[in-house]
Amino acid sequence: MSEWDITTVGLILVGCSIIAVGLIIAAMLLGVLQAFIPFLLLTAIVLVVMGAAVILYVDRKCRHEA
Repeated sequence: MSEWDITTVGLILVGCSIIAVGLIIAAMLLGVLQAFIPFLLLTAIVLVVMGAAVILYVDRKCRHEA
């Protein structure tokens, strides 16, 4: 990949955030309960939404230019 555009960054943000949520939920199922876990889940969910918003924005922008 020669250059990084905003769509690639959005896709990486969504993918990594989903993986992080999976790891946090797995840790919760294994019994690792910390006080900051709800904050981590909320942060990861916000990052997924932000990444999806970036992807949708770029998609709509490309459709209007064509």
